[in-house]
Amino acid sequence: MSPLRENAFRALDASTRRFWRGVGRQADLDGEHAWLRAPEARAGVVGESWIEEAATSVGGTAERGPHGLVPDLAVLDGPGFDADDLAAPVREFYEHTSDWVMDAWSSWSPVFQPGGMLVEHLFGRRMQQLALPVQPLDVSHGIDSEVVAIRDAMGAQVWAAWLRRLRRTDQFLFSGAYGVRRLPGADRPSIHVTFPLELGNVQVFLRPSTRNDGALVLSSPRGPFGRDGAYVLARQPDGTAWAAKAPIHEEFTVYVDERGELRTDHELRFGPARALRLHYRMRRTG
Repeated sequence: MSPLRENAFRALDASTRRFWRGVGRQADLDGEHAWLRAPEARAGVVGESWIEEAATSVGGTAERGPHGLVPDLAVLDGPGFDADDLAAPVREFYEHTSDWVMDAWSSWSPVFQPGGMLVEHLFGRRMQQLALPVQPLDVSHGIDSEVVAIRDAMGAQVWAAWLRRLRRTDQFLFSGAYGVRRLPGADRPSIHVTFPLELGNVQVFLRPSTRNDGALVLSSPRGPFGRDGAYVLARQPDGTAWAAKAPIHEEFTVYVDERGELRTDHELRFGPARALRLHYRMRRTG
């Protein structure tokens, strides 16, 4: 990349962080807002660059091999949710994610597709993070998936780094830290997903529920700061952190279809409008 182009992108990234400071609030990550403490990335390509530093931050190690996003979904149990009500393949996918491969399809709203293309071009492909597939053929060859367990000094899994790449190009689509966290005042934990970015991150708190057919529904609804939903955390040059609740809402429905195949419907909304639909089919390896 030419120095001029690199400087232009650095100015863009800095202005983006200033924007989130303008619409957000200062976050005390060692106190009141400790629930927003999560992995961040240093300058440059994100990809999997953040994993070792995240492991160091908890005094532990990063362990490659067969792992699950959540080793035991029962940690989410509470009023309105019981992991034992889930269909067996749904639970097995989350507890043994490395044993599954994924195919994906995408469909953008015509209104939001140009914005998706702009984000992918300016940020996604360059940073190797949050590269939402814009064209259906982008994911036509499938998605390669790897889970890396990030453990603390006692060996407990704090996060699972879920790395997803386009099989055709080996470029990162998503590089996220998956864990479980209870929000202040919540009656039970949520799935906590963090996508590290340079000097910050995007975080999503997903509230779990079950359907009568054993499906798992994970949703990040609208609501006030401090409740389930999407957040952007941005650090300033002086090290202070600022956080804002983003008007992005997601819902995942993980279910077993009539042929016994495990599938996921993923809907992303910007405010009240649907921006993107993704569909995944998951199959066991071997």
